[in-house]
Amino acid sequence: MRAPAVGVIGAGAVGQAVGAALVSTGLCDRLLLTSRSVDQAAALADDLNDMRAGLGSPVKAHPVKVAELRDCPAVVVAVRARFTNTRSTDVRMGGLHANTPALLALAETFRGYPGTLLVVTNPVDLMTRLVAEASGCARVYGLGSSLDTARYRLTLARLLDVPVDAVRGHVIGEHGDAAVVCASSTTVNGAPARVPLERVRAELAERPGRISAGIGRTRYGPAGALVSALRLALGVEDGITELSAPHGDVCLGIPLQFTGGRPLPCVPPLDDAEARQLEAARSKLRAAYQGVCGVPVQHLPVRNT
Repeated sequence: MRAPAVGVIGAGAVGQAVGAALVSTGLCDRLLLTSRSVDQAAALADDLNDMRAGLGSPVKAHPVKVAELRDCPAVVVAVRARFTNTRSTDVRMGGLHANTPALLALAETFRGYPGTLLVVTNPVDLMTRLVAEASGCARVYGLGSSLDTARYRLTLARLLDVPVDAVRGHVIGEHGDAAVVCASSTTVNGAPARVPLERVRAELAERPGRISAGIGRTRYGPAGALVSALRLALGVEDGITELSAPHGDVCLGIPLQFTGGRPLPCVPPLDDAEARQLEAARSKLRAAYQGVCGVPVQHLPVRNT
């Protein structure tokens, strides 16, 4: 089953990788692209259509205006403002003030939108809440914890010398320094696992920087997590993924069980240390959200370059 259309806003590193993943997997009939310039979106569409011809993919890419994306059942928000991130810790928070104006403008455009918005823009938990509250849309999710969980499973499988498919576990909370590794509920081949937490946390902290240092930006990991989330949100298949969603008075990463495209939160049992970490992440995100209150809207530029 293919969706009639999926929209992607942003033709940067992640937007390009998401587009390529959608063309290669054939998840939709039409891929609608928009970016900060008409030429940029058109160029990406041309490149992806060349890929389509080479692969024999059914997915046709088209450059469009933002408003035309409202007809898509799902839209990926991969907008990133131009700014220099000088942070050495809590790196994802560096985009808070830079990315907020454009996300507010997009939220206005999607006010009342009935489909699914998947937000990639960092800090993703705060941007997810911002878009959800400003748009009033019921189905706004953020990508972050699903990628953290994939990295966790990869890392633990390597450390324990087992196949990745044997590992079941979650990373929840903030996509960033306050991520919560749910070690107490992690299993390997169905049995409780002894998780070397310090080694796991070190790898989860170092991996994004190592990738960015080598190729400029993380792109294919987020793209894979996005396509997986789209398959669930569109009802193509049922399953669990970790997405930023409302949880109490904040948005943060929690496991969601999708059945027929409908999500049901299914937070795993936490031990005392994990519960404290999740509450600390909630407090941090609650306080940080005050930093976006009152920021003026800045509409996404649409111009030739």
